[in-house]
Amino acid sequence: MSFASTLKRRRPIKLSILLIVCAIACVGFVMLYFAAGGSFSPWAHKQMLRFAGGLVILCLIALVDLRFWLSIAYVSYAISLVLLLAVEIAGKVGMGAQRWIDLYVIVLQPSELMKIALLMTLARYFHTLPPLEIRKMRALIPPAIMVAVPSLLMLRQPDLGTMVIFVGAGASIFFVAGMRFWKIAALVISALVASPFFWMNMHDYQKKRVLTFLDPERDPLGSGYHILQSKIALGSGGFFGQGLGQGSQSNLNFLPEKQTDFIFAMLCEETGVMGGALLMALYVTLLVYGFRVSLLSRSAFGRYLGVGLTTLLFLCAFVNMAMVMGLAPVVGIPLPLVSYGGTAMMTFMMGLGLLMSISIHRHVRLGRGG
Repeated sequence: MSFASTLKRRRPIKLSILLIVCAIACVGFVMLYFAAGGSFSPWAHKQMLRFAGGLVILCLIALVDLRFWLSIAYVSYAISLVLLLAVEIAGKVGMGAQRWIDLYVIVLQPSELMKIALLMTLARYFHTLPPLEIRKMRALIPPAIMVAVPSLLMLRQPDLGTMVIFVGAGASIFFVAGMRFWKIAALVISALVASPFFWMNMHDYQKKRVLTFLDPERDPLGSGYHILQSKIALGSGGFFGQGLGQGSQSNLNFLPEKQTDFIFAMLCEETGVMGGALLMALYVTLLVYGFRVSLLSRSAFGRYLGVGLTTLLFLCAFVNMAMVMGLAPVVGIPLPLVSYGGTAMMTFMMGLGLLMSISIHRHVRLGRGG
């Protein structure tokens, strides 16, 4: 079968996924338009330009052979780690945290890039190991260090939410690679035992977020304000919503960060349960695609990377939605492809591009030597 006929045969699957990605992004454009009172400025037009650029990046990444991504995995990790270290030295402070680097052309958040770099690096590491070697404890030490070093740097910024997502996505690759269940259980127990230590070293605002999650009404005008207003917006939307641009909480600016972290609450207020369920269905379709691509890949690198990327998408969407519903602490995780933000948008588009690359090159077999 020729390359042209093969590409033609596979095209409908990838075009449908591109349409779903565009549909999710369009939900964001509409919400950002109405969040600004019916204006493309200041959020919607910038987000549309970012998405257009991200779509080009997605397609370019998808067409590149999987061998290339395997070959640059360690290099991408090293570059991302250097950028994270640069945040410590010359990072830009915003909203009480030092997470960004001003490159004059763009303001970059290295922790977002590290998510992709880590998944590529872990996938390559486990790809090169024989299956029996993965079960040995000594084989898990190098990847554990790969996860721990950037995690500690993220905690210093501080960026607890990104760190939790980061570790969770990395853990999915450990699990799929063959890490035994008792070892995972031991790590979970160790984390629970060490939780008092983490609590003592958390910032005051992070402790407030946890306490507010347990009891939002303990400080309704302070740390509990965000989640209480979010719940009001969710509840007032009902089944069909108040109508686009008609949400009382968002229009009267009671709903905080409606263009970023709490955009899902605004969506549910204005379009109701139906709008929220439709967006969830689009995400579920992407998740099914991601896991399907991972299972069909003939290379271990493709399987591990695909599972990691899909888990990353799931965790970001789940944590954001759970956060605005009061089912998780407020940790500042954007809703994939919907929340306003440049680096986050590019990260998700790069991840989806890699998933498509895994799909296109799923028949490629990669030797353990890389």
